[in-house]
Amino acid sequence: MADLAWKNLPAQFREKCGNLDIHVTDFADEETLDALDIRNKYELSGVYIGVDLTRQSIGNPPPTPARVVLFRRPLLEEWEARRNVTLYELVNHVLVHEIGHHFGLSDDDMHALEEEP
Repeated sequence: MADLAWKNLPAQFREKCGNLDIHVTDFADEETLDALDIRNKYELSGVYIGVDLTRQSIGNPPPTPARVVLFRRPLLEEWEARRNVTLYELVNHVLVHEIGHHFGLSDDDMHALEEEP
């Protein structure tokens, strides 16, 4: 489903993502949860790991490729609880949200964009 959501993004948007890697795993590891001060592994459905495009430079490239990780079990749990969206819509939403971080957008920036008509 994450692969389909990625492929359904506009081509020019995907091109701007460069070498962004997309991964899916069951849960975030303890190190990631600790870094984000999250105690319940079901509370994190996705994360962006890397240096966003606004902070990258040719003279100081990031040490590793940027990546988005989606967490399957929290996504399924959220979908079960909500049921007002399809699982695909939820996966797509989280994927786009995490890609937004790759472009340097904050959570507040993205929430504001989502509220615009």
